[in-house]
Amino acid sequence: MMQHYLLLTPGPLTTSDTVKQAMLKDWCTWDDDYNLEVVQKIRQNLLTLAVSANTPDESNRYTSVLMQGSGTASVEAVIGSAIGKQDKLLVINNGAYGERIAEIARYLEIKHQVITFGETQLPDMAVIEDVLATDPAITHVAMVHCETTTGMLNPLETTAKLCQKYHKVFILDAMSSFGGIEFDLAALDIGFMISSANKCIQGVPGFGFVIAKTELLQQCRGQARSLSLDLYAQWHTMESANGKWRFTSPTHVVRAFAQALTELELEGGISARAGRYRKNQQLLVAGMRELGFTPLLNDKLHSPIITSFYSPDSNNYQFSEFYRRLKTKGFVIYPGKVSDADCFRIGNIGEIYPGDIERLLAAIAQAKYW
Repeated sequence: MMQHYLLLTPGPLTTSDTVKQAMLKDWCTWDDDYNLEVVQKIRQNLLTLAVSANTPDESNRYTSVLMQGSGTASVEAVIGSAIGKQDKLLVINNGAYGERIAEIARYLEIKHQVITFGETQLPDMAVIEDVLATDPAITHVAMVHCETTTGMLNPLETTAKLCQKYHKVFILDAMSSFGGIEFDLAALDIGFMISSANKCIQGVPGFGFVIAKTELLQQCRGQARSLSLDLYAQWHTMESANGKWRFTSPTHVVRAFAQALTELELEGGISARAGRYRKNQQLLVAGMRELGFTPLLNDKLHSPIITSFYSPDSNNYQFSEFYRRLKTKGFVIYPGKVSDADCFRIGNIGEIYPGDIERLLAAIAQAKYW
């Protein structure tokens, strides 16, 4: 049997034993004990997490829909369904996942403009505002919240305020942040938020989800550029058929996600989980510095999700060998994805605790073969 290891990545990530055990039972997609008791409860729980209890009336403005596939499939479902033929999308890009949104727009032949910043550069609000002020054709703005290319946390509140000021629909890719960082969709007036089962909620891969203003989602009717990624059709089916999915539901993954939501609540909700992630990340950075590693980003730009580190300045260093040695000690890290820097990444989300980070640091100290 292969040795069990901890996934120190931005997803898929290490899950609890009880989340894994939730997948051991088969479910019928026609039964109410699945659609009503699992799917519909998930949809409601997501709304509860997304909209603050301080603004309960605002939750009525929002709805949720689950989509089969990877997180990118859900992003494509939103981009391909929410933006009409007369609309124009502005993409804020400072990493691989912002670029992926732009690539989706190109594939779907959607009118769009991309503002590209450096991968280690925080988006410049003055530049973004200038574009919004001078191009009235723009109707939607898309941004990645946590750009896991580097681990940077992009400016959510200031971007949301710009969208409100210029009356643009804000599409937020919160793939790696929702459930691990506190924010309120209603307070920020976000139009569409996209995330995935296998991120900070700590489920397993197989579906993503979209939380959107109900009014905006209803306007998606007839606009989809794909059959299987028709966001409105999926939502309408779930609404009218008590949680039924249009096509085959990933039942085991959905049940695992329901268990993961229960465990998030038992942990104390998003605020408690965010605190654990922050503690993990701060412990990681401090320990890596003691071992001679340098973070790619300034500390003020770090998210609590994943951190990039420069590769060691040694001719003997190879990431593949470093990776192999850590894996034999029970830890899996991530290669770098920055185009102009030699680096690697370490995530600290999932079923990971400060004691795990301390064990990782001890393993890294032993694995520094160069």
